[in-house]
Formats: sequence, C-alpha cells, structure tokens
Amino acid sequence: MPSIDPETKDRVEETYFIDTHEHLIEESARLSGPRGKGDRFLPCDDWSYLLLNYSSSDLISAGMSTEEQSKFFDPATDVEEKWHILSPYWDKCRNTGYMRAALYSIQRLYEEEDISKESVGRITQRMRYKVKKGFYQEIIRNISRVESCQVNSLEKVFMETEYPTLLFQDLSTVAMSTGLDVERLSAESNLPAGSLKEWKRIIDWHFETYGPKAIAVKNQSAYNRRLDYEDVPEAVAAPLFEKHIRGKEPLKPDEAKSLQDHLFRYTVKRSTDYNLPVKLHTGYYAGANTMPLHRLRRNAGDLCPLLKDFPNTRFVLMHIGYPYQDEFIALAKHYTNAYIDMCWSWIINPVASVRFLKEFLLAAPASKLLTFGGDYTGVELVYGHSRIARQGITQVLGELVEEGWMRRSEAMSLIERIMRGNAYQIFNIGSKTKYLEKIQRKS
Repeated sequence: MPSIDPETKDRVEETYFIDTHEHLIEESARLSGPRGKGDRFLPCDDWSYLLLNYSSSDLISAGMSTEEQSKFFDPATDVEEKWHILSPYWDKCRNTGYMRAALYSIQRLYEEEDISKESVGRITQRMRYKVKKGFYQEIIRNISRVESCQVNSLEKVFMETEYPTLLFQDLSTVAMSTGLDVERLSAESNLPAGSLKEWKRIIDWHFETYGPKAIAVKNQSAYNRRLDYEDVPEAVAAPLFEKHIRGKEPLKPDEAKSLQDHLFRYTVKRSTDYNLPVKLHTGYYAGANTMPLHRLRRNAGDLCPLLKDFPNTRFVLMHIGYPYQDEFIALAKHYTNAYIDMCWSWIINPVASVRFLKEFLLAAPASKLLTFGGDYTGVELVYGHSRIARQGITQVLGELVEEGWMRRSEAMSLIERIMRGNAYQIFNIGSKTKYLEKIQRKS
C-alpha cells in the first residue's frame, strides 16, 4: 500500500460528505422508544440494535439461526444474554465491512474498543443517554462530518420530515408502478382508481404534492424483477390495469410486467417534468439466502434502453452494481445521463470499492460519481460507514499519485467534487434548500 500523504488525508477528513442515500427513521420515532420484537426498523434500543442493519445478514451467513436472531433483537432479552447469543459468531464475521462499520461507530460514539461481555452494558447505557432531541444533527454533522442526508423512507411514499434540510427526502415510486398499492395511494390522495387514467391522476397528485419538496425519486424494484422496462403503449396497459383492479383473476407474469413497464416509464416522465433525478437500486441484495445472482448480471445491460429513451433524465445507479461494477463504469463513461452512486458499497466490500473508485477515476468523467451513502435506518452507523469511505478515498488518491496516473494537485482537486460537489449539481441542492427553508419560515 502506498504511503499516505498527510495533506490529502487531512483534506479528505475535513471535507463534508453529501450523503446521497439513507433509510433513516425520523428522530422523533427514535425518541419514542423501541416498537418491540419483530419490528423492522426499531425492535430494541440496546447495543444489539447497532447490528440490525446489514450486520445481521452476515450473522446469518456465518450460521446464526433465525430463532437466535429473533431472540437477539428481542427487547425482552437481557443485554448480557445477547452477548452469549452473538459470541459464537462474532469472530467468524467481525472482519466484514458491515461489522467494521458498526465497530467504528461503537468506538467513536461510545468509547469502547470492542463488543464483549464486559462492554455491552456500558454501550447500551451510553446509547440510551445520547438519544435525545438533536442527536441526529450531532451524529450526522458534528461527528460524521456529513452536511446532509438523502432519505428514502421505507415507511411512507414521502416522509414529511422534521429536519427537511438535514434529511432531504426521496419520493418513492414503487407503490405507483412496480409494486402497485392501489388501496393505499388512492386513500392517501382521496382519488378514485378505477381505470389507468385515474391511476395516473393519482401518480400526478403525488408528484404535485411532494415533487417540489423531494430531492429525487427512488425505485428498488430490482429486488423483484429485471430492469428491462419496455415501452408498452397505453392501449395495452389500460385493460391490464382494469383486470388488476377487478381482482377476479391475477395478472399473468407477462401481463404484470407490461403494466409495470408502462407505469414505471410514466413515473420517469413525471420525474423529469419535476427535474428530479431517478435513483435505481442495482446490484447486491440486502438480507441473506434470497439473491438471484443471474438477474443481477443483467442490470447494466437492461438499463441501456432506458438511458437511451430518456436522455433528459438523470439516472443515479446505486451501489455500483456490485459485484458487476465494471459494467457500471462503462455506463457512466458512455451515457451522458448515467451517474453512479457508491452508497452502501463501501461496507459491502471495502476493497472492491477501492478498486472501483480507482478504475472509475481513470475511465469516466469525475462529475458522474457520488461517493457516499450509508444506507441505514439507524443513524449511529453513519459514522462508521463514513470512516470506511474516507479511508478508501484517501487510499485511492494516494495510489493514483504514487503510481504516476495523476499529479498530486489533480488528485487534491477531486476531493471536493466527488465528496460533495457532484451531489450539489446532480440534485440541485442549493435551490432545493432555499425552497425548503422558505416553506419552513412560512410554517
């Protein structure tokens, strides 16, 4: 590994990230306390909560049973007993990016070097003490040096957040297109949904209501299908929607795909009308024992027709398409409207992310890259992930200089751009901030 240039390291450490992807629940939800066993977002409020996001997947991969995991996150389980559940698996997977991010956060936020039988009680006590009004800003801005986060709420189509310029919000289009939730969106808009025309009016209502406030739109349908969104005519989609509404018989797989394709492309058009980038999940799956790797291999190729058909839409392709990241460098290099987001990737595979960043910076325009998003529901882990990302960025820039690919001045000039400048331009953060601040003053 090349020697680390102190000035480069200091500049990377001092520069604030723009965090382009989180799933953070609202601070007020954290203040309300845990929701109980089985809750997806806040089952407990002890030290085990720090291993809920992603680390739990590595624990399953290492052999932890679903029964053990259920008990591990159960708020009724004693904190020391939770250590005994974890201990057979801790040394098996503490090496991973998921676990290292959690450990870095524990070390910085709670002043404990490791998770152990002796430390879990102290970690829990300090965690609970710090959960108070304003602790999101303390962790995000003051400790993690993250200027703002972009949040894709997993609880609402659009979250009316208490901190709109700290937690910018994505507008989710899943329920509008690829995961049709007619009952929910019809009730939310107070509009009928008896035909495709009426359903599009509901989609329009959501864009009219939330589009001006949103920082982007987000769709993670790649968890359930290929990304080959074909241009299906309205005349074909309309009877399929009505068949879906009647519910007498389910749509056949090819019919469901045609309807989803039509509606997805409609949401892309509406996103473009509101000048909102379209964020798409690509690559690796969260969780364990479910990922169809053959489908992931097609993500980059499937997206080419979409990139070509919507030249005025900014597509943000998330998670570098791991483990097929080379194809996503090619997309960014070839298509003007393709941008690649390294969110989540630093903890999926830190070394692969280092390779990706190094190769990207020698292949594609640096303006096409976003370098950080924690992808968490729990705010405490943002710090640990940001530390890994900063280490990787510092290493890449050092290697590029030492190996003669760049002058030191060129590498230094990239820091501001890839850590925050690109995000400002791609998401129009300046004008969006002014708009949201104006709304806050009026309210």
